Amino acid sequence: MIKKYIYVLFFVPLLFSCKKEAVKDAPKTVTSVKSYSYKELKPMLERQDGKTYVINFWATWCAPCVKELPAFEKLNKEYAAKNVEVILVSLDFPKQVEKRLLPFINKKNLQSKVILLDDVNEDAWIKEIDSAWSGAIPATLIYSSKGRKFYEQSFDYELLETELKTLL
Repeated sequence: MIKKYIYVLFFVPLLFSCKKEAVKDAPKTVTSVKSYSYKELKPMLERQDGKTYVINFWATWCAPCVKELPAFEKLNKEYAAKNVEVILVSLDFPKQVEKRLLPFINKKNLQSKVILLDDVNEDAWIKEIDSAWSGAIPATLIYSSKGRKFYEQSFDYELLETELKTLL
């Protein structure tokens, strides 16, 4: 009888603590993505708050974009404590947010901030973001108080980190 009490007092709390850890570590489910016009997005591209921003323009239908996302996720994780913010600006079609973008974010467990740029006047905003940008994606803007660089290319982690360090 005493063995039963010892078992209950010792092992039952361990079971409950394990369950709590499993729930805490479970990936979050994203149920919505905020949609921005370029006018609403523009202030995010010009902040002067002491942070370094890495803003990636991408889409789920763009194979090179999808291939480079792990580099941005790793950068987000490794540099968050160093005052770096990664923002993933999706150029997916607004009609496909529910069917394509949200499932993609959840499947890939994206932790960086994801927003949707919903502005049909791309001829205007593409040139405002960078005058040399052709509009092709992936494209990335990195800026801080030390400068601003725009890249119309794909990144692996090492190259992305190297470019980030030039503006830290």
